[in-house]
Amino acid sequence: MNAKPDNPGPGLAVARCLRGLPDFAGRLIGLGYDALDPGLHHGLLDAAYLLPYPTSGADAQFERLTGVRENERIDVVIPCLDAELTNFAHNETRLLSLGMRTLAPTREQIKGRAKDNLPALCRRLSIAVPDTRPVTDPSFFDRCTDDGWTYPLVVKGIYYDAAIVHDPAEAKAAFHRIADQWGYPVLAQEFVPGYEVNLVAVGDGRGGMVSPVMMRKKALTEKGKAWAGIAIDDDDLERLASRIVRALNWRGPLEVEALRGDDGLLYLIEVNPRFPAWVYLSHGVGRNLPAMVLRLLAGETAFDPPPPRPGTLFIRYAEEVIVPLGQFEAILIDGAVRTGSGNRKDP
Repeated sequence: MNAKPDNPGPGLAVARCLRGLPDFAGRLIGLGYDALDPGLHHGLLDAAYLLPYPTSGADAQFERLTGVRENERIDVVIPCLDAELTNFAHNETRLLSLGMRTLAPTREQIKGRAKDNLPALCRRLSIAVPDTRPVTDPSFFDRCTDDGWTYPLVVKGIYYDAAIVHDPAEAKAAFHRIADQWGYPVLAQEFVPGYEVNLVAVGDGRGGMVSPVMMRKKALTEKGKAWAGIAIDDDDLERLASRIVRALNWRGPLEVEALRGDDGLLYLIEVNPRFPAWVYLSHGVGRNLPAMVLRLLAGETAFDPPPPRPGTLFIRYAEEVIVPLGQFEAILIDGAVRTGSGNRKDP
C-alpha cells in the first residue's frame, strides 16, 4: 500500500478499482511494509496490516498471513510488489490451505521475464530489445565506450529504479545508489530515443491474455513513473504482449513496458509481474483488471470486454490523508488497524 508520489506502488490503485465496482460487497484488507505507507491509512480500506519485509523470506510471510487470517476472512490476495512475489509463489499451496487464493505467476514465470533474462526471451521470440548487460563493477562505465557503448545509457535496478546517465561519473553515481537500495546486479541498458507505451493485462495461465489496456505516458516523475497518461490502441504492442503471455503461459497480472523508437521499431523494455500503479485507468476505460482477477479465480473463462476507449486520460495527484494518532500508533506498535471506513465508494 505504498503510495509515494514520485514512485507509487499499485496497491492503492487496485483497492480503488475494486471499491469502484458497483456490485462489490467485500472487505478490503491492505497489506504493507511500513507504518507510513499512505495507502494503509486511506479511507478505502476496512483494515490494514504490516507484513515482514520480503527479505525475511517465505516462512515469515506465511506465519504473518496465518496470524492475519485469524482476524480476517481473506479469500483472495493480490500481490502488488515485485520483491514479494517469489515468497507468494513459494507459499501458494500453503496459503490455499488457509482459504487464501492468488492469481500470480510461478517462480519459473517470474524468472523467465526477469530483467537479466529478458534479452534471452526476446531473442527466442524475435522481439527487439535494447542491448542490456548486468554490471557488478562500476569501472565498466569508464571503459564501456571501448566495447561500442555510447552515452547516454540507462542504469537500472534488478527490481526497480532507472536513471538516464550521460557520462561515467553520472553512471557510477547511479550504480552505487541503485546497488545500495536494490542489490546486485545493476543493469546497463542501451538508450533508445523514442516514446514509451505500456500495456497492462491479466494472463489466464493457459496462454491467453485478458482485457489489455494500453497507454502512452504524457508526464513523468523524476523517477520516470507515469504522472499522466492517455489510453491508446496499439495493435503492435498488443501482439507483442500476447506473444510474451503465450510463451510464458503467464498467470496473473502483468505490465509490458515498451518503447516506440524514433526508427519506428517497437522495443521491449520490461515485463513487470504485477499491476502497475496506473492500473486505475483500466477502471476508467471500462476494463477493470483487478475485477478480472476475481472473475478468473471464480472460474470464469469467457470474457467480452468493451473497447478500451482510446483518448481517456489519467492524471495523478497527491493528497494529504488525515490520520488519527491512535490509528497510526496501532499500525506502528501492533502492526494492525481496523479503520471501519472502507464501505464508502471512491469518488
